[in-house]
Amino acid sequence: MDTQPVNLTEALATFDDVYSPRVVARMNDYDVRIAHAAGDHVWHVHDDTDEFFLVLDGRFHIALRAADGSERTVELGRGDTFVVPKGTEHKPSAPDGASILMFEPTGTLSTGDRHEGEIPDHVDSTVGHDLR
Repeated sequence: MDTQPVNLTEALATFDDVYSPRVVARMNDYDVRIAHAAGDHVWHVHDDTDEFFLVLDGRFHIALRAADGSERTVELGRGDTFVVPKGTEHKPSAPDGASILMFEPTGTLSTGDRHEGEIPDHVDSTVGHDLR
């Protein structure tokens, strides 16, 4: 990774793909990723890691499914953060579009260790793409 500063606004302007995270920095064994979000992601779970979200722009929703099958949705706006605990099924969405920043261990697949159903064409199942 580059040791130069990264302007997140400029970095987000370099790509249009949704749910296709770009790695803007690495810290210890973690990636700092940014992504555009629009529409629904896929229900998925990360068995061994929490997932940190920071909304940079727009509104971002995270549906959460408890072990008993009950669901709730967390609605986030610009500047809001939320951590999805490891082992929690979740489904991100952004009805009107959003830009997000995530912290995840390097190598974490964007569609989790398990996911529900087929992965939609607009969701990139990836461990992140280099920004440059």
